[in-house]
Amino acid sequence: MLDTMEAKDFAPLPNFVDLLLDAICIVDADGRFVFVSAACERIFGYTQSEMIGMTMIEMVAPEDRSRTLQAANKIMSGHPQLHFENRYIRKDGRVADIMWSARWSETDRLRIAVARDITELKRAESMQAALYSISEAAHAAENLLALYQRIHQIIGELLPALNFSVALYDEKDKQLSFPYHVDEYKPAPRDSAAVALCAEVIRTGQPLLLTDEMLTVLPEHLRTVVDTNSLCWLVVPLNSHNGVIGALVLKSYSKGVRYTEKDKELLQFVSTQIATAIERKRLYTRLQYTSQYDELTDLPNRRLLYDRLKTALARTQRKQGRMSLVYLDLDNFKQVNDAFGHTVGDQLLQEVAKRLKQCVREADTVARIGGDEFVVLLEDIQLPEHASVVAEKIRTDLSYPISIDGCNLHIQPSIGIALCPDHGDSAQQLLKHADEAMYFAKKHSDNRIQTNGGSSRSVDGANTESSLS
Repeated sequence: MLDTMEAKDFAPLPNFVDLLLDAICIVDADGRFVFVSAACERIFGYTQSEMIGMTMIEMVAPEDRSRTLQAANKIMSGHPQLHFENRYIRKDGRVADIMWSARWSETDRLRIAVARDITELKRAESMQAALYSISEAAHAAENLLALYQRIHQIIGELLPALNFSVALYDEKDKQLSFPYHVDEYKPAPRDSAAVALCAEVIRTGQPLLLTDEMLTVLPEHLRTVVDTNSLCWLVVPLNSHNGVIGALVLKSYSKGVRYTEKDKELLQFVSTQIATAIERKRLYTRLQYTSQYDELTDLPNRRLLYDRLKTALARTQRKQGRMSLVYLDLDNFKQVNDAFGHTVGDQLLQEVAKRLKQCVREADTVARIGGDEFVVLLEDIQLPEHASVVAEKIRTDLSYPISIDGCNLHIQPSIGIALCPDHGDSAQQLLKHADEAMYFAKKHSDNRIQTNGGSSRSVDGANTESSLS
């Protein structure tokens, strides 16, 4: 019977302790290990004899040392700790997540603790949290750069990511770009090794884990470009329902950071969600751009002009300053389309847009509001005459021939000017006045830039009639 069996019938207690999957650790008042069970080798990578005498806090991940010492002080003051979590650096350099339960023996002046390895559990939790964070970032990020920065941060919470790049592949143009790149030694994004490895991953659709030991087995076309100073590369494809759209690149120069097969699996796991997030944000960015910019000329459209005009008006009124609208269209533009076709007409509009932007300051706005009509918003002008100077420059620059498909096109604008506060203090008033002034100038066709119905400024040598040659 069990209660009558002698103690000699059982194995010694230390033998049972070494069978436990959780580790038993005993630490003295100075924080040094005086006893560890056999499970420590599986969890920490050190043998029992190696751990005896080691200082506990030196094995703890630097980020967790402060709170670990706080917990140790609580235990030594008589407050047992249950389910305390921190991270340890294993002998092989990998990070292990540990859950501790510990108490202090005042009689023995020892801290007795049980350690459970929860690395896989924490990894699974982190992966799920990462998927949620990536999905959230796709909606919350202000733009693509902000999304890439957030992705970098999320991946950095899963594994070392000091050197990180996002590579995107344009299937139509067969071009590889690096819209996001962080590298402690190579700030230029297009380093030949990264380009070659990304191209290989995108071509095969398979991830690539590369250490310096593997260089000899690389294909010749990769071996000649891979940077031998980088001890470890991890490159995974960005797979979407449209195929491979690019790759994620991690690189380590440190001997203490070596990526593993598990790291590759983890990055692969989140890469699909990242690809979806990037495609969603790119689509949103395109839709947002097309809602605010003219597709043909890439100038702000009517909607964006109104937004900027309202903002400029508010600033002008707050500073009690001046601003102006220059409204113009191209005389007899229809003749260009009729004589040469709409393709030539589109190219003409693109060249006009380019010349208009060259006539104004960086802070000014040139918008195409429809057909051959353009509006220039001049904010913070000192004198009313400044708007007329800009209008004259526009007329002069547009008077030079525009060569398209071997044809020299000569075309002139009709221009109307509205001043704030002289001609109104609202967007509607200013646009209406500038539009009416422009049509007055067009109707009279008398070499003038019109500011209002009663006054105008002549432009020497200007020809308001369009000519095609």
